[in-house]
Order: sequence, then structure tokens, then C-alpha cells
Amino acid sequence: MKKKIIWGNCLVRNEERWVWYAIKSVLDHLDKILVWDTGSTDKTVQIIKSIKSPKIFFRQYGPVTPGTFVNARQEMIEATQADWLFLIDGDEIWTKEGISAVAKAIQEKGDKTESIVVKTINFVGDVYHYQEEAAGKYEIAGKKGHYNLRAMNLKIPGLHAALPHGQQGYFDKDNRPIQERDPKKILFLPVHYFHATHLPRSPKDSKVPLRLRKRKYELGTSLPKNTKYPEVFNQARPKMVPSPWLKMSRTEWVRGAVQTPLKKIRRRLWP
Repeated sequence: MKKKIIWGNCLVRNEERWVWYAIKSVLDHLDKILVWDTGSTDKTVQIIKSIKSPKIFFRQYGPVTPGTFVNARQEMIEATQADWLFLIDGDEIWTKEGISAVAKAIQEKGDKTESIVVKTINFVGDVYHYQEEAAGKYEIAGKKGHYNLRAMNLKIPGLHAALPHGQQGYFDKDNRPIQERDPKKILFLPVHYFHATHLPRSPKDSKVPLRLRKRKYELGTSLPKNTKYPEVFNQARPKMVPSPWLKMSRTEWVRGAVQTPLKKIRRRLWP
């Protein structure tokens, strides 16, 4: 069986808190990763350049707006010369078990599969707590919850990115969302990655369109003591890379305590 080539697409802006962990967590399992910066004003670029790997192809793409964000996504697809496309954002961190399972599935089942979906564990407050399943909004092939499409076969006819940032997704030649194509060709893997989208990602978060809307002040469920965190969290890191182990502040806890009951009621009454 011919080895399938997997390239990652990573589009970033002001991601200094998590981007080192995100890239390092998947790098060993990809053949190449395109990392394009869209106008960071924090330490993101410096941190990315500190990762010395011939697999990383870094580009300072330049600033985008919510409307032109999709153009960068589309250019990345067109620049990806591989069999499979793997999506990795600057706030997504994988365990070795999780990313290994995705890479293995692509090699073993990639000829008959169009896309791969996994679960997400969404941190809230800090890395010791996660958001309840009732908050999961994504519905893919009849399954609803904290799911995300994270790998696609580049043989999907007319694969392209469309819609503005905040709504942006991936579509086929008929403008049908990839997750709405043949459900028999969508592979759900029983693995997850950790998502830090609801946590602070940079001191310059306010400079990124829609970023502050994603921030959640919420008292999540405590992760079990035996949780298998991404191995990269415990690796030696450059001094400029913040520790992942910071706990939520007292102010954040109080704000979360006030907002959490209201959010839970809303999720159940208006799902």
C-alpha cells in the first residue's frame, strides 16, 4: 500500500499562549505543515520560528478581515500537495494517542474515507476544567456534540473553503458541506484533542476579529486526576512560551460562578 502524504494547514494570529504546544503535538505525524501568520502583534511569529523543523513551511501572509479570512484558507488548500489535509489551529493540542490514531486511520482507511471527525475537550477557566457536553453545537452525520472535522481527503471533488470567518467551512464542487456528504465515508474516531479556544490565547486577543466572543467565563467540570494530558505540556519549552498549567484567577472564578447557572439553563431550554 502506497504511503499517503499528510499535510497540515495552520492559520494563526496572536496565538502565543498555545501555538507552540499545538504545532509540536502533531509535527511528528505530518509530512509537512503550512503555518501562515495573518498579522500577529504578539510573540506568535517568534515562537513559531523557534520550532526548528524542516517540516514547517512558515509564511507571513499578512492581515485578513473576517471577509478575507477564507481567501487565506483557500490559498492554503491550493498550496497543499498531499493526499490528505489535516487541520490544526493554534489553540488545538493533541495527545500522541489521538494524533497517532488519525494518522493510522488515514493510512489504513484513507482510500475509502473522505473525512475524519473526532471529539473535542474544550477547556473552560483553565486546563483543569472542561465544558459540559450539552454545550456541544456541532452536528455531523446525525451526531451532535463536541465534534470537529479535522482531516479531509484531497480527492473530494472541488474541495474548497467558503463563507466569512465565524461561519467558514469546507465544501465540495456542489457547495455541499463536507460533513453533509455520504455519511458512510465519514470516519468517526474515538479519540479527542484539547481545545483552548475559550481560554485567553494572547495578551493581544482584542486585536483578533471575533476572538473575545469565544472567551468563556464558566465553571466547567473538573477533569479527572488520571486525565491523559498532551505530552507536549510536560516537554521543555522556550522561556517565551507560557506555562499551560496556570489556574483561573479569583476574578474569573467569581465571574464564572455567576454566569454558569444561567448558561446551563439556556442550553437546556434553548438547545
